[in-house]
Amino acid sequence: MIDDGFRLFPAQASTHAPRVDLLYFFLLGVAVFFTVLIAALIVYFSIKYRRGNTRVDRTPSVGHPFSMEIVWMVIPLIISMVVFGWGATLYFSAYRPPAGAMEVRVVAKQWMWKFQHGSGRREINTLHVPLGQPVKLTMISEDVIHSLYVPAFRIKRDVLPGRYSECWFEATRTGEFHLFCAEYCGTNHSRMTGSVVVMEPSAYEAWLGGGTNELPAVAGKRLFEELRCASCHEPDVGTARCPPLVGLFGREVKLAGGARATADEDYLRESIVHPSAKVVAGFQPLMPSFDGQVDEEQLIQLIAYIKSLATP
Repeated sequence: MIDDGFRLFPAQASTHAPRVDLLYFFLLGVAVFFTVLIAALIVYFSIKYRRGNTRVDRTPSVGHPFSMEIVWMVIPLIISMVVFGWGATLYFSAYRPPAGAMEVRVVAKQWMWKFQHGSGRREINTLHVPLGQPVKLTMISEDVIHSLYVPAFRIKRDVLPGRYSECWFEATRTGEFHLFCAEYCGTNHSRMTGSVVVMEPSAYEAWLGGGTNELPAVAGKRLFEELRCASCHEPDVGTARCPPLVGLFGREVKLAGGARATADEDYLRESIVHPSAKVVAGFQPLMPSFDGQVDEEQLIQLIAYIKSLATP
């Protein structure tokens, strides 16, 4: 059950959470310190230089306090650079998944979250993950901009149409935690909620094995054959009318006009829905667009199949 009791701050349930909170409390401490300091000085000077007090020197200063100007420029600069460096470190850490992280595909749409595990197990509005294992979320939207937000994990990432975005987390405690959409996405935006269920690894494996699962690459291969993609993407380079797919993923591709592109997931998705956007050198733009013919989940399956061909 989700803990809905009153909390001043959300529970800390991931490796990110303590580090993010530490920066937050540092910023809060700096703000409180300068607020109290300025307020105290205002009160002090208001009393000291009040009207009618003849015991203070009111002679105008004729000098130029260079040392004071340097101090009030250098101190804020140092604090700003510390905050910038600290925040940048946390940002890159949160959006650069570690090698070997368990991958979960996320498709957002008005108004639900659809998750697919590497084994093929699917969920809607609930995500089950194992305790103590990095989980990489590869996300895309079918319609408008959404934003995946799990307060207990201190992660929030925009989910965009037409482009994959990533974030990751490693849960540090079992339980059920709130999942929200943090980007206004339409009439039922407030209902686009869900939960993340963190389980012990053995319990997660037992849950994952339940039901009928089909690997995304297997489903992608079947879809690849149904769409008759093999009729053009033949394995024999000499006879293929379109670029061969074996060993393609992760490789640098030379495009018509001399430009180059890396065959990552965004490139593969664009090549399926907008094939004329980047034409491979030596080939004609013969491939039809599959935009509107396959949805985002099917695109994920096709990409998974092409990735499985990375090693002949």
